[in-house]
Amino acid sequence: MRNEFEIGQEVETTVVLVSGDTIFIDLGLKSEGFIDAQEFTGEDGTVSVKEGDKIKAYFVGDTKGELHFTTRLSGESAGNEMLEKAYKAELPVEGAVEKEIKGGFEVKIGSARAFCPYSQMGYKNREEPGAYVGRHETFVITEYKNDGKDIIVSNRRVLEAKENEKKAALSQKLTLGAVVTGTVKSLQSYGAFVDVEGFQTLLPISEISHERVSDVADVLSVGQEVKAKIIKADWAHEKISLSTKALESDPWDSVTDTIKIGAKIEGTIVRIQGFGLFVNIAQGIDGLVHISTLEDVGANTNLAKKYKIGQKFDVVVEKIDAAAKRISLKPATNAEQDADAASYLAGQSDDDSNTYNPFAALLKR
Repeated sequence: MRNEFEIGQEVETTVVLVSGDTIFIDLGLKSEGFIDAQEFTGEDGTVSVKEGDKIKAYFVGDTKGELHFTTRLSGESAGNEMLEKAYKAELPVEGAVEKEIKGGFEVKIGSARAFCPYSQMGYKNREEPGAYVGRHETFVITEYKNDGKDIIVSNRRVLEAKENEKKAALSQKLTLGAVVTGTVKSLQSYGAFVDVEGFQTLLPISEISHERVSDVADVLSVGQEVKAKIIKADWAHEKISLSTKALESDPWDSVTDTIKIGAKIEGTIVRIQGFGLFVNIAQGIDGLVHISTLEDVGANTNLAKKYKIGQKFDVVVEKIDAAAKRISLKPATNAEQDADAASYLAGQSDDDSNTYNPFAALLKR
């Protein structure tokens, strides 16, 4: 079979068979290429690829007519000629971190020795330098000089490339408006960080529920699974915001069916501003009592000293603007209650001799 590949050449291909220690890949030829299955085998012995998976690989040689590919160079395949090709093609190479030296680490790649600066080992959540010694890591060669006597490598570039590939794939799935499932990783005063397919997203406190949430820990816990809608997807700055509230029915959609103008309601003060009080009158529904409607207060009154969050407060509904999600309220004062009573009594007929009203009779005296 004629070999159409150059050493170090990258191919994007498809896994056609996983058999024992070998993974066969489609090359569009009469026969397939192969990769050592060990490259895809985890610590638990599980092979991470299956038939039909798309992968990237690099050509390393022709062995008795069989085309050998790899996802990274290692061991005997990492001779000087191949290392130079790997440098030019930015082919990943596997190396053993042998020891810590001045400014970084000494790394053995095949029979060659390379230098990895501290700044190029690891990426996010870097460990203490000593933790890397003895490990096998993947690198790219950033400098290759003097026939392989001077080699500088970077592990960080490999990890960054993987992260960017992962983000590129996720950006196609985690789009604005998508509904996703994630796991709560941490709670903050302003919301919760939620892991969605390995990417950290934010669920702001204001987007948890239509009901007012004062403490995130009251409704969420670390490890809890949540279903949410993506309301912000800024991949340029790696910021994704979620909303569980967006998946709830909005109580404002039916507010005029449940709350009527003129209704007298016992509410609860949930927020105090300089211009008035926000009073919760139904699940997810707050209205404003403007300062001008409050008794015994002026424009300069500190309402926070006169009223308290959580305090019960009787109100009357004055105006409902469902589209703007605004309700105007006024206090249900004793004076108003007295006026209601007087109006009721005025409506009683003095000539109705069949009905005796002792309260009305008492007022006539």
